Amino acid sequence: MDVDEKKMIDIAEDIRSLQLDSAEDSNGVVNSEDAKAEEPVEVDKMEEDSKEDVHNEAVQVEHKVKDKKVSAADDRAAAEEKELSKKRHLNVVFIGHVDAGKSTIGGQILFLSGQVDDRTIQKYEREAKEKSRESWYMAYIMDTNEEERTKGITVEVGRAHFETETTRFTILDAPGHKSYVPNMISGASQADVGVLVISARKGEFETGYERGGQTREHVQLAKTLGVSKLLVVVNKMDDPTVNWSKERYDEIESKMVPFLKSSGYNVKKDVQFLPISGLLGANLKTRMNKSICPWWDGPCFFEALDATEIPQRDPKGPFRMPIIDKFKEMGTVVMGKVESGSVREGDSLLVMPNKAQVKVLEVYCDEDKVRQAGPGENLRVKLSGIEEDGILSGFVLSSIVKPISAVTEFVAQLQILELLDNAIFTAGYKAVLHIHSVVEECEIVELLQQIDPKTKKPMKKKVLFVKNGAVVVCRIQVNNLICIEKFSDFPQLGRFTLRTEGKTVAVGKVMELPSISS
Repeated sequence: MDVDEKKMIDIAEDIRSLQLDSAEDSNGVVNSEDAKAEEPVEVDKMEEDSKEDVHNEAVQVEHKVKDKKVSAADDRAAAEEKELSKKRHLNVVFIGHVDAGKSTIGGQILFLSGQVDDRTIQKYEREAKEKSRESWYMAYIMDTNEEERTKGITVEVGRAHFETETTRFTILDAPGHKSYVPNMISGASQADVGVLVISARKGEFETGYERGGQTREHVQLAKTLGVSKLLVVVNKMDDPTVNWSKERYDEIESKMVPFLKSSGYNVKKDVQFLPISGLLGANLKTRMNKSICPWWDGPCFFEALDATEIPQRDPKGPFRMPIIDKFKEMGTVVMGKVESGSVREGDSLLVMPNKAQVKVLEVYCDEDKVRQAGPGENLRVKLSGIEEDGILSGFVLSSIVKPISAVTEFVAQLQILELLDNAIFTAGYKAVLHIHSVVEECEIVELLQQIDPKTKKPMKKKVLFVKNGAVVVCRIQVNNLICIEKFSDFPQLGRFTLRTEGKTVAVGKVMELPSISS
């Protein structure tokens, strides 16, 4: 019986010890009293631990949030970096005499780079046939309005985009007809690279090149407007009068080289000649087949464009974007090419010369909405703080910290090209000034000094008038405030042309601005 009782007590002990959480310590079994005494301490400890855990978790969450914010900022910076470091962008202007084939080449490039499908081409072919102009169908891609298609000449500056492996290109198809030279100037002033199109057809090259032809004027304008690199494409090589003749190609090159040199181009470094056929697309995207043209072993047009090196602009410089156009679209939208600096959504800028402070709401590069854009890009920028009628073509979107100068007078160095019959160039001479997107009437107020073309130094004698070919420093006045820069600071905003009665009479660069700019 005693044994049974003892067993029962042992079992009860075991049960109690099982019920207690901390039944064991380092030495083995703990008796119930000790266990009971330790119980509340254990609970307190648990509470403290849970508080500590909550605190630790809160700290971790806080760090995570901070990390997320930092990583979000990093992501944004990386995205913006990526946007800036994507393919380089070049504006290419097609220039040359009327009918040389500029629009046809532009159309063919878009077709070859997959920007236009076969069905569209077939539609244009039908339209051209109806007008009895079968060979114009490729030009219809670039010449979109009815007047251009009926007359077969480009009037406006056509715009289109295509890409190669390394570069995004914007094509500016400038008019070749002499009546539309002001439009050509606005196209060339946005360009980095010029493609001078020359027709190899018998008689056509001669017409374009002789005095009065547009080939000469376009080259001089392109150089003045800052088109530093030139691809000279000899087009219509497939014509029956040419038939890919090396003699004809060499003849054209030998006549053009001295003229390009006299216009200020370094022919070895900045000019490249290529034979092509715009209508057939020969030597545009792929190299020429030796069976067609055995003597040509140079690059094709796309390769030559890709290899073109242009001077870098400064993405961190003061912001400058000459406005070439504006329209209303849920706000005020301006268009132009960034010549210096960068712009991003939310920036505050000035519209000069009227000093209107504006805020950037949206930035579009080509058709894509972007967060920010750098120099060389063609942009549409939506602004708040200004009405559309408060902006004129020629105004400049500018940084607030370093705004562009707005002046009515400046000192310039001019090269006189060809004055109208019997005209002499003297104080009081009036002309139309074209500088970036500004077109403004101006007057020569004073001739300061003539420059000796050989020594490039000022001549001693006082100058009262000059004739063709002279280089002269003079003071020029305009009626309205215009936004310009010294050529030495911003070449793109400091070079200009003077035209009279539809003819370019002089090209020049801004040397000095008044010390107090308004």
